Amino acid sequence: MSNSLGTDNIGTLLRKFAIPSIIAMIVGALYNIVDQFFIGQSIGELGNAATNVAFPVTTCCVGLSLMIGVGSASAFNLAMGRGENKKALFFVGNGVSLLLGTGFALFLITELFLEPILLLCGSPEEVLPYAKEYLSITALGFPFFMLSSGGSHLVRADGSPNYSMTCNLTGAVINTVLDPIFIFALDMGMKGAALATITGQIVGGIMVIRYVRMYKAGKITREHMVLRRMYGGYALTLGLAQLANHMSMMLVQIILNNSLTYYGALSIYGESIPLACAGIINKVGFMFFSICIGISQGMQPIVSFNYGAKQYDRVRKALKISLLAGTAVCTFAFLLFQIFPRQIIGLFGDGSELYFAFAVKYFRIYMFCTFLNNIQPLASTYFTSIGMPKKGTILGITRQLLCLMPLIVVLPMFFGIDGIMFAGPIADFLAACISLVLIKGQKIEK
Repeated sequence: MSNSLGTDNIGTLLRKFAIPSIIAMIVGALYNIVDQFFIGQSIGELGNAATNVAFPVTTCCVGLSLMIGVGSASAFNLAMGRGENKKALFFVGNGVSLLLGTGFALFLITELFLEPILLLCGSPEEVLPYAKEYLSITALGFPFFMLSSGGSHLVRADGSPNYSMTCNLTGAVINTVLDPIFIFALDMGMKGAALATITGQIVGGIMVIRYVRMYKAGKITREHMVLRRMYGGYALTLGLAQLANHMSMMLVQIILNNSLTYYGALSIYGESIPLACAGIINKVGFMFFSICIGISQGMQPIVSFNYGAKQYDRVRKALKISLLAGTAVCTFAFLLFQIFPRQIIGLFGDGSELYFAFAVKYFRIYMFCTFLNNIQPLASTYFTSIGMPKKGTILGITRQLLCLMPLIVVLPMFFGIDGIMFAGPIADFLAACISLVLIKGQKIEK
C-alpha cells in the first residue's frame, strides 16, 4: 500500500500538513500574547516588562521541545520512507521519553535558580517581583508544555495533522478563557495569568499521551520508550538546528533585555519603557514568524519521506511552494508593521506619549526586513528534513547568534538605543542571503 506522502499532489499535501501546523504554532505564540494582553490591561507597564524578562526561559523550553519533537519526527519519516517501519517506532517512543524527562529537568533548574535566572535575563529591581511570581508558576507546566509542543510533531508525522492542531488549540482556548477569570474576576494578577497558562498546557500534554497510546503506524510499547543512543541520539542530531535556533534566540533575548535596560537608562525613555515595548513587539512579530515555522513544519514530513524514497523532484517542489507561501505571509506582516504600529501596541494597554513614541519607532525600524523572515527557518528545516543536520544547525544560529547578537552589542556603542533597533533589519537581511546561498548550492540527485 502506497503512502500518500509519496503520491498525492504536493500543494494538497502542504495544505493538509501546514495549515494545522500553522494554527498550532500561532496557538503556541498565543499563550504568551494572551497573557501579555490581559497583564497589560490589569497591571500595565511593569507586568509587560515582567513577561518579557521571563520569555527567554520559555524560548529555551520551546527550543528543547522542537529539537526532540522535530528530530524524532524527521527520523521517523525518513525510516518510514525507507520501509523500516518497525525501527521507526523506536524514534517515537524515545522522543516521548526525552520530552518528559527534559521538561522535568528544566522545571527543577528554574525553581532552584529562579532569581539568578531572572536577573541574568535583564530584570530591573522594580520588575523582579512580578517576574518571579509569573515564572515560578509557569515552570510547573514545563513537562506538559514540552510534551504538547514537541509531541505534536510526532502526531503530525503519523499522518494526523488535525489532531496535532487540536492538542495545541485546546490548550490555548483554555488559557484564553481562564485568563480574564483568574486575573480580573478572582483578582489574581500575575499568578492568575500563570495558572491559566499551565492549565492549558497540562490538557494539551494529556491529549498527546492519549494519541501516542493509539499510534497509527504501530503500537508504542515500553520497549520503544527505553532510551537508546541509536534512536534518541540520532533524533537529537536531526533536531539540533531547532535547538540551535531557539537557544540563539534565548541568548539574544537576554542580551537584548540587558541592552535595552542599560541604554534605555541613558536615554529619555528610561529602563522599563524599552523593555516593555520590545517584549510586546517581538511577541507580535513572532506571531507571524510562527506561521513561517508552521509552513516549514508542514513541509518536513513531505520532504523527509520523499527524500528517503528518492523522489527528489517532489522534494524540490515542496521547498519551492513553501518558500512562496512564506514570502506572502511575511510581506503582509511587513506592511502591517509599517502602517499600523501604534494601533497594534495600543492593544496591550495604555502608556505615556513617550512609551508610544518608542514603540512606533522600534516597530518600524527593528521589523523593517520582516518580508525576508521566512527564508532562514524554511532553509534550516529543509536541511534537517533531508538528513543534513550540520547545515540545518548552521542556519539555525545564523540570524540570532552570528548576525544579530554582535550587532546588538556593537551598534549601541555608537548610536545608543537606536543601534539596537537597526541591528534587527541588518541581521534579517544577512540571514536571508546566507540561507539562499546554501539552498542554491545544495545539489540533490535528479
